[in-house]
Amino acid sequence: MDIFYHPHMDREIESLIERIHPPRVCIDNDSCRECTVVKVDSANKHGILLEMVQVLTDLDLIISRSYISSDGGWFMDVFHVTDQAGKKLTDETLMLHIQQVIIFLSLFPLSYHGCDGPHSLQNTALEMTGLDRPGLLSEIAAVLAELGCTVTSGMAWTHNDRAACIIYVEDALKAGPIKDPIRLGHVQEQLQNVVEAHGDIGERKSVRLRNLAAGRTHTERRLHQLMYADRDYESCRACHGESSGEHKKGCDGTHVSVSRCKDKGYWVVNVRSRDRPKLLFDTVCVLTDLHYVVFHAAIRSKSSMAEQEYFIKHAVAGACLDEESERQKLILCLIAAIERRVSHGLRVDIRTKNRTGLLSNVTRVFRENGLSVSRVEIGTQGDNAVGSFFVTDCSGQQVNPNIAELVRQECGGTVFTDHKSPYRVPKSSSSSLLAMDETTNNLVAKPIVSIGNMLWSQIERLSGSFGSIRS
Repeated sequence: MDIFYHPHMDREIESLIERIHPPRVCIDNDSCRECTVVKVDSANKHGILLEMVQVLTDLDLIISRSYISSDGGWFMDVFHVTDQAGKKLTDETLMLHIQQVIIFLSLFPLSYHGCDGPHSLQNTALEMTGLDRPGLLSEIAAVLAELGCTVTSGMAWTHNDRAACIIYVEDALKAGPIKDPIRLGHVQEQLQNVVEAHGDIGERKSVRLRNLAAGRTHTERRLHQLMYADRDYESCRACHGESSGEHKKGCDGTHVSVSRCKDKGYWVVNVRSRDRPKLLFDTVCVLTDLHYVVFHAAIRSKSSMAEQEYFIKHAVAGACLDEESERQKLILCLIAAIERRVSHGLRVDIRTKNRTGLLSNVTRVFRENGLSVSRVEIGTQGDNAVGSFFVTDCSGQQVNPNIAELVRQECGGTVFTDHKSPYRVPKSSSSSLLAMDETTNNLVAKPIVSIGNMLWSQIERLSGSFGSIRS
């Protein structure tokens, strides 16, 4: 039987404590010249660090520095954040929005859907993992279109010759999830045939089609879980000599080390890697899903590199990192989490009217031109589909930027390419809680997810606990 470090507490009592002492959130624009400082004090609970980081990254904010302390019954965190342009936050509506989301998340965690939004609960989710190969996404999209499934949003990652995707679909004939279990089974069977078509006997693969429920896992966190279950980390290679200053100065690869802090009983995890958006989210995802509790942490970025230091313990008593194999597994899992979101190839952005078969048409153009999709993020804005595709040439050659024109001829709308750094995460409607104001061409905060006016009335009664906003 598993024994946990944190004391048992009845959920109703814990919920009462959270309502009596809700998070105190202070957003400060005065104490730092270059960043907005977000300070959060809250009752501690397992996973709260990941939840706070998720709130900020879902708003596409860049976290350049963070200090974390949760050794005891209280959680204290400081985030230094900027917008995508590297500027302080100045929109008071957005800053109030951050406060409200954190309060809401503490009170009703199962009602917050993050970047996915409430609309995704009305769809059917396809989860797939397997061996990556050229044309795989095109074949999956073609089957979905042929069987009358309209793609509303989705993400796909590839790493170490493995692929994982989560695609949300709805019935093309009547908006909403596919409720007929016989039809669901038929669609899943056809998709399994696609995934198994070119695989060897015994090859790891998984296809799952299901309707969603409230309280499900954040999409990007779920992608990490799928790739971990597919054991993509086993092919990672750790950089040796992590503690060597020479390696740190001369190498911009990913370095991870795990050492023992005997005085306090912590394990110390140091991570040094190329900096990029959502790096902190990806790292904390792995630690949380491997059941490690972060007691203290310090994160900072300098130039193009990021350094993260975590003081951790395993949540299960008796489970520790004394075994070399466990330390190596943690190191490889952290390296995999950092590498999965790194996108290679030419980025192709598309915005056009959404319709059944659109994803199939776009990916077919890539496949017919000898291109392989390394990462995808697609979503919808009103009646339009918005997506970013990273494509590579199957023969190793440079991708011809004219591929954008071929996609436009096939699908219409606006299509363009972007040669920016592969460490930059593509901006997409499906990964943000911001919306574009068409009249001012500015990003504005969307209303956060609500399950009714009753919940909001409870939040408003707690507004007195908000820290001041200084700008």
